[in-house]
Amino acid sequence: MRAVAAVVGALAATTVGLAPSAAADDVQSKQWYLGPMQAEKMWKVSTGTGVKVAVIDSGVNANTSSLKGQVLTDEVPKSVAYRATDDYDGHGTTIAELIAGTGAGGGLKGLSPGAKIIPIRVKFEDLKGSAEELKKTADTTTAIRAAADTDAKIINMSFGSDGPDSDEQAAIDYAASKGKLLIAAVGNDGEKGGHIGYPAADDYVVGVASTDAAGTVSKFSSSGGYVDFSAPGQNFPGWCDGTFRSYCDNMNGTSSAAAIASGSAALIWSAHPDWTVNQVTRALIDTAGRKWPKNKPSTYLGYGAVRPRVVLADSRYNPGPANVDPLRKENGGDLLAKSASSSSSSNSTSPSASASTPSQAPENGSSGATSAEGSSAKSSSDSNTLWIALGAVAAVVVIGGGGLAVMRARRAR
Repeated sequence: MRAVAAVVGALAATTVGLAPSAAADDVQSKQWYLGPMQAEKMWKVSTGTGVKVAVIDSGVNANTSSLKGQVLTDEVPKSVAYRATDDYDGHGTTIAELIAGTGAGGGLKGLSPGAKIIPIRVKFEDLKGSAEELKKTADTTTAIRAAADTDAKIINMSFGSDGPDSDEQAAIDYAASKGKLLIAAVGNDGEKGGHIGYPAADDYVVGVASTDAAGTVSKFSSSGGYVDFSAPGQNFPGWCDGTFRSYCDNMNGTSSAAAIASGSAALIWSAHPDWTVNQVTRALIDTAGRKWPKNKPSTYLGYGAVRPRVVLADSRYNPGPANVDPLRKENGGDLLAKSASSSSSSNSTSPSASASTPSQAPENGSSGATSAEGSSAKSSSDSNTLWIALGAVAAVVVIGGGGLAVMRARRAR
């Protein structure tokens, strides 16, 4: 069996008090992205209520102050129920809090605090348990299939391994056929050649890269033809380890970026519960912050920085057809399209309501062709918000002191 690791970057030694007793400012003030993403404004429209997110990770501690009442332990499938809430290194709990933490007791505040977490514990390289524990702890393939059988709309996978696995792809195909939005971290090999790990590189999986507070891709963030979006993943706290005594500063990694992307999707899906995975994904693509043409995604940042606020700000937002996968060409099939429920309708919004796209239009002023199939988006002028400015900056990656904007050829089967 191949080795699978949580996708985390360097962790600074600085601790942030003893949460859950720490003051909220100790942790939440360091979640710098909440301001630029206008979280408080978004929460007036949606908090993620009604959306369940399966977190496949090192386990999720349901007893942290921020996660009390947020973890659906009774909805964990029996096949993966073994010690689901026993997080052996703190990684899974950090991811869960970044998605759905309430922030109570000075804990991390999730981007979608109204969402709920279904915890699924898997074997990572750092699980040093007994032979019995290793045997009973699920592998990622089993976990993905189990998550697909839950009521979770989103499956967060902040882990990776070096090569493809046919069994894992089959499990992902199964989840896609059930209409799940699969989100994964692209990996932290940006300074080692940029290799993107799996499952982010698998078909039907949305790969997320990391950006810093300036909107620039993180140096550690992997790059290539499998990056779909970018999200904040650098310089904010996370649990130091499995003892849960304190948070550490600078929990850097695309793991965190994937969690922010999952939280973003949860906000949108909660506001529009009748939308399909195709419509949620298309909305994320059309509203992502970027300055490059949408039909030429960036090697480093994909379609751009996730901006759920743009969707939530428009009550008449048109997400396009329910049964057209916007990434069909990249995915190489129609599983997501076929998964669209008959109750979902592409006409749920007024035909006159146009989806908003980022203010950074192509240089020639034309919207051009789009690789997001089924999109009817038009440009919007929304350049006065910081997150859009960050999206504009994010196309440039600093390598060896020079600026380099790279476009990528999309994944091919």
